[in-house]
Amino acid sequence: MDVQREIDTRGLNCPLPILKAKKALAEMQSGELLRVVATDPGSMRDFQAFARQTGNELVQQETAGAEFIHVLRRR
Repeated sequence: MDVQREIDTRGLNCPLPILKAKKALAEMQSGELLRVVATDPGSMRDFQAFARQTGNELVQQETAGAEFIHVLRRR
């Protein structure tokens, strides 16, 4: 997957991973991919809701050990 930008939100709890993702997406072009690495288990449902509310596409979510990886496509 050709990700244009990645942000590290390890150690941050809701709503900080969402806020950082929102800021990063605002600086990106339409169609570009953003990967967010988080350690907050609640981020799985938070990013699903964020994608529904903003119109950005949640391309992928996965769990890798204690990390949660979210890939969003900028609308």
